[in-house]
Amino acid sequence: EYAQFDAQRQQFRALALDTRRALTRVYESPEAKAQDWKAVAAMKQAAMDDFRARYAALREGWAGPRQHAYDGWVARANNAAFGAQGAYDDLVPSFEALFEREGRSWPRFYTEVRRIGRLPTMEERRQALATASGILQTRRGRGHDNNGEHDGA
Repeated sequence: EYAQFDAQRQQFRALALDTRRALTRVYESPEAKAQDWKAVAAMKQAAMDDFRARYAALREGWAGPRQHAYDGWVARANNAAFGAQGAYDDLVPSFEALFEREGRSWPRFYTEVRRIGRLPTMEERRQALATASGILQTRRGRGHDNNGEHDGA
């Protein structure tokens, strides 16, 4: 049952990654650069509609008790949800490496994570995580809110 769910999870994460890339293309488009927010909103809506249709088709091929595990997330999905998922996906390898560096000791790992989390800026936290894990963190580009406006990220 877990192997089945893990395969579904991987399929969902691939779909989410593909959708994040589609949304990035929307916000890097000539329309976005020209601040044609009506066109950007239409392109974003098309990307979200495509995401939901592809998810529905994917889910139809799934079986088992967790077939509908992502329905709530998909129903509420927006730029912020995709941004959070992207940040998570980007940082997991670093935290896994940090866990290994700390000897697979949860107390030592959590102590180091708390230390990093107390640093005052995101840049300092990214640098500390990179140093601690040995994995270089990438800086994400400026984000956008759900209306196509820059969020200052």
